[in-house]
Amino acid sequence: MALSNDDILSCAKRLHQAEKTRTQIRQLSQDYPAITIADAYAIQKAWIEIKLAEGRIVKGHKIGLTSKAMQSALNIDEPDSGVLLDDMFFADGGLVPTDRFIGTRVEAELAFIMSKRLSGPDCTMFDVLNATDFVVPALEILDTRIERVDPKTKATRKIFDTIADNAANAGIVLGGRPIRPLEADLRWIGALCFKNGQLEETGLAAGVLNHPATAVAWLANKIAPLALALEPGQVVLAGSFIRPIETRTGDTIQADYGAYGSVSCYFA
Repeated sequence: MALSNDDILSCAKRLHQAEKTRTQIRQLSQDYPAITIADAYAIQKAWIEIKLAEGRIVKGHKIGLTSKAMQSALNIDEPDSGVLLDDMFFADGGLVPTDRFIGTRVEAELAFIMSKRLSGPDCTMFDVLNATDFVVPALEILDTRIERVDPKTKATRKIFDTIADNAANAGIVLGGRPIRPLEADLRWIGALCFKNGQLEETGLAAGVLNHPATAVAWLANKIAPLALALEPGQVVLAGSFIRPIETRTGDTIQADYGAYGSVSCYFA
């Protein structure tokens, strides 16, 4: 790791302040050119610990950058992950307070609700399906506490910035019809995503590493060296299979999952 413990804590505090004040900070990759993936996850962990000290509760995990296109754009060869906390969950069809965020975007995903503890290493897609209670349609609300483009250098943010920023997660909406994991071929579950009644994006869950359960297995294996596992009752967002849809105050987002129902939210 290239950053000191003081640097890591300082970055975490800056991110926390950025979220509270809705003021983006400069890319950490600009301030610390030698930053590593391990540093970025350490910053994310320190930030989550600040939130837990304030009374937040861990409710699950999110997986991001699961598509080949996104990975090649960021010059990486694996997904990233973040932590879901209790204050990130919004009701299906409910209001999302825009004034809590900086610049929201929405993605369509499948969420896995765990029934058993799932730990790596060597976790497979089949282990995931065996340890999952339900799979349910979901919307992920993204936000960015770090500037996407540096005003001076015009550099776009890098994977280190995204990981440190809790993989850009800000909220989650669960909806539609819960599915038992073997009730459907999860690869072929698709969504039509509408903004204010206009079709914006479509996608199939196979876009997530060819099977969304593969992403959940990746996460279980990734966090195993940290002595962490996916716990019963936790929600795991498996990764988006559409491009992010930009939203602002007054927008309604709805994802129609066909036979599996729909999930929506309104940005108030």
